[in-house]
Amino acid sequence: MSQTARFQSFEDPSHREGAARIAALRAAMAQRGFAGFVVPRADEHQSEYVPPNAERLAWLTGFTGSAGTAVVLADKAALVVDGRYTLQAGEQVDTSVVAPVPLAETSVEGWIAANLPAGGVLAYDPWLHTPDGLARLERAARDAGGRVEPTALNLVDLVWIDRPAAPRAPVVTHPESLAGEAASAKLGRVREALAKARLDALVVSDPHNLAWVFNLRGGDVAHTPIPLGYAVIPREGEARLFLDPEKVTEEAARALDGLAARDEPGALPAALDALGAAKARVRVDAATGAVALGRRITAAGGALDVGPDPITAMKAEKNAAEIAGSRAAHVRDGAAVTRFLAWLAREAPGGAVSEIDAVVRLEAFRIETGCLREVAFPTISGSGLNGAIVHYRVTRGTDRRVQPGELFLIDSGAQYGDGTTDITRTVAVGTPSPEMRDRFTRVLKGHIAIATAVFPRGTTGAQIDAFARRPLWEAGLDFDHGTGHGVGAFLSVHEGPQRIAKTGTVALQPGMIVSNEPGYYKTRAFGIRIENLVLVEEREITGAERPMLGFETLTLAPFDLALVVPELLTPEETAWLDAYHARVRETLSDLVDPQTREWLAAATRPVAAVA
Repeated sequence: MSQTARFQSFEDPSHREGAARIAALRAAMAQRGFAGFVVPRADEHQSEYVPPNAERLAWLTGFTGSAGTAVVLADKAALVVDGRYTLQAGEQVDTSVVAPVPLAETSVEGWIAANLPAGGVLAYDPWLHTPDGLARLERAARDAGGRVEPTALNLVDLVWIDRPAAPRAPVVTHPESLAGEAASAKLGRVREALAKARLDALVVSDPHNLAWVFNLRGGDVAHTPIPLGYAVIPREGEARLFLDPEKVTEEAARALDGLAARDEPGALPAALDALGAAKARVRVDAATGAVALGRRITAAGGALDVGPDPITAMKAEKNAAEIAGSRAAHVRDGAAVTRFLAWLAREAPGGAVSEIDAVVRLEAFRIETGCLREVAFPTISGSGLNGAIVHYRVTRGTDRRVQPGELFLIDSGAQYGDGTTDITRTVAVGTPSPEMRDRFTRVLKGHIAIATAVFPRGTTGAQIDAFARRPLWEAGLDFDHGTGHGVGAFLSVHEGPQRIAKTGTVALQPGMIVSNEPGYYKTRAFGIRIENLVLVEEREITGAERPMLGFETLTLAPFDLALVVPELLTPEETAWLDAYHARVRETLSDLVDPQTREWLAAATRPVAAVA
């Protein structure tokens, strides 16, 4: 089987040059009198997926995860990562040069406080840190008896000789039929929010928000259809977009005429200076606004207001057109995933399928829909022990064949013009062990608890996160990631501000889409995760004394009944599973080939029929 995918690479990350690159960085630090330098996995917009020219952490250390921070001192270096990447970091970096540090053991700031030499100056790039992040660095440096100092140029860029150029993917319009609202109306809502908050202007630093509010899409980063750039939206007057003019198509230019002035990105500092000179009160997004933005405004005499970009909350609550598009995308995607699962059931038991084979085949089924724009993230395709790595990324060096007696976990998503999908299925190859079935059923029970939850308006994700964990807690088990993240409408597959997690403090609102993905991971043995996307919707309850909400499940694909222990399910849980499978079968049967249709009928049989 050909092992080539259109949308992702399987090349092995290399840390062979890590020692030389860190040595070069240390030389640059020493020349400038710096005791250390902070290298976050971030670009100027705090994006999850960054362009190649911003992959500084990967270039320096070999670590390719989507979150992590390195701190390089003259005699030691650390890479702090969260629980998703603990195993990955240890495998990708040269541990003789960089020490992987689990976030559960110490934070970036904790490591700095314990290791920065007294009197030492810790350097940082002011375009890669938010004010809150900088404040934490400052406190850590003070605790160590040192201080922080911004650099005019990123020190990694100084030693990265063959650094790629900035991306210039075309900027195109997103049709109003899919967006559901004209860009002019969205800008009107933003201006109303500014007036309510007594703000004079908003600096839009999040490219997702820029894309949403102007009904634009792009391709400057992998997996997410966004153009990198900035905007300034005043409470009164014309908005200004700061985009590379070579990226803006004629169609997009026409759509923006009369809506926003367009400038070179290099014009942004002068625009910030003008806001400052006008003594404007300017909102800069707390989550994505770089320290450099605010300093420019205040240095010119303006008043900086660091807080949430109001576009973020507007974007999270999908309108009728966006919801309709998401439903259509999930039906289309469900058929592709179901075709894949049927193929896997035929091919995997003979030992002929590798992890890369699975990625390539699933992508091919999605391409055959004729609507795939991109995969929403690099597919997680983990067999056996690799499935226990939460954000495992298969490479040609780690690729292994799926073996009988193992579990296979595949977490994938797609970007279609009308919606973004994200689905995880765990399947047994051959006969699963009793332990595997028990753990899977407990994860399923947690998944059903979220899917069937009913809660008052104003409830946060943190308040319902434990629903997914209780069946695992009862057996002394848990998982080290959130239960759910927000999802965009042909935008980011990981969208805030909503999430179902211990840290999910934002109230869930009708129209929000979140994932429902509890899991369980036995290190170096197997991993289990079950993920559907769900839509927050209003619920009518007889006698209710307050407005209530619940979830509509959007994702459509079978769960592996071979992993279900019927005796562990309550009657209500069994009824939900049977109803879900009936809906999957009825919706998808006419959209798949006869061979898949036959498999689907068996895969969605009632739980009572499970042997």
